[in-house]
Amino acid sequence: MILVTGATGAVGREVAGLLAAAGPLRILARRPERLTVRGDGIEVVEGAYGDRPALDRALRGVTSVFLVTNSPTEPDDERVAGAAAAAGVRHLVKLSMMAVEEPGADDFITRRQRRNEEAIRESGVPWTFVRPRTFMSNTLSWAPGIRSAGVVRALYGDAPVACVDPRDVAAVAVAVLTGAGHEGRAYAVSGPEAITAREQTAQLSRVLGRPLRFEELGPDAARTALLAKYPRPVAEAFLESAERQLAGAKAAVVPTVQEVTGHPARSYRTWAADHADAFAAE
Repeated sequence: MILVTGATGAVGREVAGLLAAAGPLRILARRPERLTVRGDGIEVVEGAYGDRPALDRALRGVTSVFLVTNSPTEPDDERVAGAAAAAGVRHLVKLSMMAVEEPGADDFITRRQRRNEEAIRESGVPWTFVRPRTFMSNTLSWAPGIRSAGVVRALYGDAPVACVDPRDVAAVAVAVLTGAGHEGRAYAVSGPEAITAREQTAQLSRVLGRPLRFEELGPDAARTALLAKYPRPVAEAFLESAERQLAGAKAAVVPTVQEVTGHPARSYRTWAADHADAFAAE
């Protein structure tokens, strides 16, 4: 039995879908009504990480866990790792981020993820970290502007990033969860090329068959937009991350998807074509 958390998110949803096709699966979900993966072999436990009884129910009889956490303040990794150790879980696979292995990354979110990884190491549960680069699906945030005005507004249009399709991250995670010999390893996961926001806009334009215009946001405008959605430490972390991307720190391509799954990483053009409906004109 494998337990999947974060099954309503970009990667967790794909992990659950892949695992559901292969055997019994359990999902811990704070809001089960938001799940898109369902079936006779799927058991859903409703609960949050802070609900220890629900966490214990979800972990009962489980051999492996796929863990996704996103709270900037709650000790969710510690909670799950401690409960997993008590339940005798034999493998905990955590979705982390590539920046944790990069010395130049010292923003709030990266420091938090480093602490989360350390908590899992200290739990005694055998672990694997899957550390992706920026998700291609983050550009879904451009959809309202594209649909309404044919405009993409983003910070630093010429900053390259080897962004990755969440489906490829999920495929790596599933290979780790269902294979052998992955314990104690960390896998950096990127897409097949470094691409800029301006280039992504051009590719979306070709996929959609209509002109799109890129407008670069300045740092102050980007900060204002981020603060409207996130607490200040998180917003500032995104801005620091963008500065690193502008300096080329996120451009490196790694072959992990091919090596672990046996298939090449998908390009941004492929991701855009598969999600074109999200950007369709109003």
